[in-house]
Amino acid sequence: MMTTPEEVLNSVVEGINTGNLDSLMELYEADACFASQPGELAKSPEGILQSVHSFIDLKGKLDLKVKRVLQASDLALVITEWSYSGGRGPDGNPVNMTDKKSADVLRRQQADGSWRLVIDNPWGTD
Repeated sequence: MMTTPEEVLNSVVEGINTGNLDSLMELYEADACFASQPGELAKSPEGILQSVHSFIDLKGKLDLKVKRVLQASDLALVITEWSYSGGRGPDGNPVNMTDKKSADVLRRQQADGSWRLVIDNPWGTD
């Protein structure tokens, strides 16, 4: 059980870096959404799965630092800085994304107190 928003984001890193799609999908609420690209929003579990899978397929390493957590009751806005390097993109070129910022919204579940992603926006304010 993820008892803090920070634990959820740390589990995202672990899931991406190990390629564990099942553990990643457990971090999302059923009606969550994922910004697959700036301006593009996946609004279904299948869309989120596809977006996360394409990130894993790059076969790089995700590093992430939680910079700020703004919490109000059972909602939290989590701001992170992240980088992703290694592996190759669909064009065959090396992948190197640095100094990225994300803005994610998480909600604490009433039943067990665990946190889940509601809005996953790895592109921050883009």
